[in-house]
Amino acid sequence: MHFVEKEPKHKREDFVRKLKSKKILRIPGAYNPLTAKLIEEIGYDAVYVSGGVMANDLGFPDIGLTTLQDVSTRSYLISRVTNLPTIVDIDTGFKSCKETIQTFEEFGISAVHIEDQIERKRCGHLDNKELISTEAMVKKIKECVLSKKDENFKIIARSDAKSVEGIDKMIDRCKAYVDAGAEIIFLRLYMMKKILRKLGKNFQVIYLQI
Repeated sequence: MHFVEKEPKHKREDFVRKLKSKKILRIPGAYNPLTAKLIEEIGYDAVYVSGGVMANDLGFPDIGLTTLQDVSTRSYLISRVTNLPTIVDIDTGFKSCKETIQTFEEFGISAVHIEDQIERKRCGHLDNKELISTEAMVKKIKECVLSKKDENFKIIARSDAKSVEGIDKMIDRCKAYVDAGAEIIFLRLYMMKKILRKLGKNFQVIYLQI
């Protein structure tokens, strides 16, 4: 694509280096390629493709109605115009975690996050979310890890358990997700300092959406 110098593998390597820097990374969302180019021009660290914004832009509520084709196609168009790593929200995995991971890796994405809600999920900002079991989520994460080819393609586990089960059970879930192969934890929370300290004691990399 015009003026894009980096291949997907180099973008993934960049993302790993940025994670190892232990600095706070600024990762704004892009819903189209032009926005992604602006994010790079401003000087941010990566590009984020939100499942909720994607659904809304396609005319859907964020309740699990978008498909693998919907999200992967738009993500590909976004990632190919920027030298920055692209992180994509894959909701609950689009039925087949294997196909989903293989598709996004082939399309040049650097990382994806998968969540522990039921298939007909609800936007993280909404109440009355329903979760799958820890065991079922662990199975999904393991399938994701086994399906990728590039070790630098990152699998991020997102948990919405705090509002359903409480902070301690959410941490237990996230520990299980890390043991299953997830390298980053995504939590959608408005955090108090004491909760942040508690999380910091348990996880090396935490991706918080504030």
